Amino acid sequence: MEEKPKRKFKVRVSTIIAIIVSVILLPILIMNITIVVKAYINPNETPDFFGIKPFVVLSGSMETTIMAGDLVVMKETEPSTLKIGDIISFKEGQSVVTHRIIETTEKDGEPAFITKGDANNTEDKTPITYSQVEGIYLFRIAKLGRMAMFMQTPIGMLTLVGIPLLGFILYDIIRRRISAKKENNMISAAQNEIEMLKSELAKKSNKQENE
Repeated sequence: MEEKPKRKFKVRVSTIIAIIVSVILLPILIMNITIVVKAYINPNETPDFFGIKPFVVLSGSMETTIMAGDLVVMKETEPSTLKIGDIISFKEGQSVVTHRIIETTEKDGEPAFITKGDANNTEDKTPITYSQVEGIYLFRIAKLGRMAMFMQTPIGMLTLVGIPLLGFILYDIIRRRISAKKENNMISAAQNEIEMLKSELAKKSNKQENE
């Protein structure tokens, strides 16, 4: 009688673990796949996920605010709302740079920004126009940049997809076995009860016949 609550508790724990894993990994998986697909479809544009753009920081030009190897998360914004002190990501040739706005100016008659890395001694040479702006800085995740770069490789994608998939398969196998065991125990208990009832009926029937 005391074993049943323990089995129920184990099922609940495994379910909670599966939900937690799903909540953590599925959004990451969906975002990563979306960004990879968008990058493939539009190779000349920076891919985003509902306006959110993650970038890997490769240099220490923004230390100590942002460190090399960090993953910075930027959000698309209207460039005209940007102000001095904001950290932005912008396209510079084929690269994306994340620096701070230190001044507003004009370039070829268009509004532009003068930017500078916090750790740099001098400002960036070329003013940044509105069309170059990729987004405004939201937050950073320390040292996740290296992992993000790995996740963009075939092995990394396989790992990101394979681990959650393997986890779900193992969870489903365990859940089915627990459920089947519980069902078999219930069937076995029911059969034993039926046999006991049959035995009692048979005894009563024999007793009545003897009387």
